[in-house]
Amino acid sequence: MTRAVALPRVGLGGGPLGNYLHPVSDAQAEAVMDTAWGAGVRYFDTAPFYGLGLSEQRMGRALRGRPRSEFILSTKVGRVVRPGPGDNGGFAVPGDRHIEWDFSRDGVLRSVSESLDRLGLDRVDILFIHDPDRHWPQALDEAYAALAELRSQGVVRWIGVGMNQSPMLVDFVKHTDLDLLLAANQVTLLRRTAFAELLPLCLDRGIPVIAASLFHRGVLATDRPPEDAPAEAHTYAAACVRHGVPLPAAALQFPLRHPAVTTVLVGAHAPGHVTANLQSLAHPIPGALWDELS
Repeated sequence: MTRAVALPRVGLGGGPLGNYLHPVSDAQAEAVMDTAWGAGVRYFDTAPFYGLGLSEQRMGRALRGRPRSEFILSTKVGRVVRPGPGDNGGFAVPGDRHIEWDFSRDGVLRSVSESLDRLGLDRVDILFIHDPDRHWPQALDEAYAALAELRSQGVVRWIGVGMNQSPMLVDFVKHTDLDLLLAANQVTLLRRTAFAELLPLCLDRGIPVIAASLFHRGVLATDRPPEDAPAEAHTYAAACVRHGVPLPAAALQFPLRHPAVTTVLVGAHAPGHVTANLQSLAHPIPGALWDELS
């Protein structure tokens, strides 16, 4: 039996604050957080993987002075930050630390403790198992069991899984008692793999879905996709022009048309991105455009 989850319609994704794709200064990261807060954003998502702890540090620094009862914060388990050179996940950070996969019970508990230290907070609201694609048995038997225990103890309110693929999310829904899911790159204009089985299953079981990675690394972030973008992106862009709708507005609002999706998660490298994304979410879209895009 899932516990009632109440999430805002939009949340701020923490990947860019971990220097995803390109570096962001501490001051700019703080400005992003301040702009989001000032605009009414109250859900924030991060992970140890994002900047190898940097995103958690920056989000925590910005949130520590805010009333704790006024925001929802999620982070993830499955990747732990360790000292020394190695895999940095493609984030623009110094090479003095690296990421290791760890879905063991001890690894999960250690990850949560280290996340709280980096955040400088006494709790998070949501814990996600992060990208367990190649670790199904251990993620199910150990990571999920550890999160369920933390939930039963009141350490965390809600638990879920965040992935870039639908089949394993379906398996998690069928074999566990999750509160919510984070579905990246699968409830979007360009990739709709979650619509066939995952979203109907979540709707039937009352499991809310957070949709993420909606711009496909910037392909849908402007009205004119890059020349080498998939043909569908150019088709959708042309349709948006015909209906007088910005392509980013259609990209951000599309997942919310499905009743299983309650929230979209959008990152921002700069304060202006926060403002533009919120404007896109509020832009009116005629039904004729949705008919065409569908």
